[in-house]
Amino acid sequence: MELTLTKEQLDMRAFVQSFANQEIKPNVPAMEQDHFPTEIVEKMGIQGLMGIPIPEEYDGLGKDFISYIIAIHEISKVSAAVGVILSVHTSVGTNPILNFGTNAQKETYIPKLAKGNYLGAFALTEPHAGSDAAKLRLKASKTETGYELNGSKMFITNGKEADTFITFARTGEGVGAKGISAFVVEKDNPGLSIGKNEQKMGLHGTSTVMLHFDRCQLDKRQLLGNEGEGFRVAMANLNAGRIGIAAQALGIAQAAFHYISNEVKQRHNKSQNTLFRLAEMATKVEAATLLVYKAAFLMERQIPCVQEVSKAKLFTTKTAREITIDAIDLMGNDAMGEACPLARYFRDAKVTEIYEGTSEIQRIVISKHMM
Repeated sequence: MELTLTKEQLDMRAFVQSFANQEIKPNVPAMEQDHFPTEIVEKMGIQGLMGIPIPEEYDGLGKDFISYIIAIHEISKVSAAVGVILSVHTSVGTNPILNFGTNAQKETYIPKLAKGNYLGAFALTEPHAGSDAAKLRLKASKTETGYELNGSKMFITNGKEADTFITFARTGEGVGAKGISAFVVEKDNPGLSIGKNEQKMGLHGTSTVMLHFDRCQLDKRQLLGNEGEGFRVAMANLNAGRIGIAAQALGIAQAAFHYISNEVKQRHNKSQNTLFRLAEMATKVEAATLLVYKAAFLMERQIPCVQEVSKAKLFTTKTAREITIDAIDLMGNDAMGEACPLARYFRDAKVTEIYEGTSEIQRIVISKHMM
């Protein structure tokens, strides 16, 4: 495995760092008041950041997967909210069409998604399914022209602003994963209604909503992949999505570590206990970095890496939570002030252990591969 970045990847990192500090950082206070960063997303689209790994033939940048992970990592140091908007849009909002769509679907949707003209979302989770996606109940009944969807989805990131939803529904009576199919549903479908934005502990500035499908009519051309292949579509793209969330968590962890390190340097009370805690934090961040980029390296080379991805997500998300808590402990009462970003880092870190597969799910994946 190569432990250094190429010049092109270093250039991407430098560009994203500059963009994040100049364009995203000034807008973080507004996002904390639950303002969705529409203007930032538009600027990201203009700069090509909404389609980093998308082939140039579909108006993407045509960059490698590692460059895409670098972007999420660097953006999340400044705003984990923008980091997850980008991650969901690309990994599970766009890639399923790129990997499983017909030529017509690709030509219709991918250029708009890659340029940021469309925002993508992923509609898998349901009120009664949770981590076991195979238990979903959203029903897709066949009609003369296609399908009719009835049911609900929940916790849909980007849901309020999304233009397309990669949606999973049951088309057959098979048990578990059998009989699940994937569809591309557009926001203006009269059978789709979007719920209010959920008030969340963290990731303020992102939208998280319920979707309600009431006799939602779909043309047969909106079927993504073959009928009954929906679970395969979902699982194939969750791998890339989990690396993205690991990169998001890594950005949060590094931001918290750098903040508290600078605070300690400026203070006179540098006890051995404090320095030892910083040493532990530095070691965890380094280990998390290696896990994330190893998984991205394997993904880029199309080497099977399900276990490596789960290890990266499990360890890095846990690290983000632990480091933000340690940083708050070291900061003391000063961490409670509005000027200190540590409380935001902590709130944003916790959810990384939950979405795109909980930590418990990652342990199941890892243990199965071990056996």
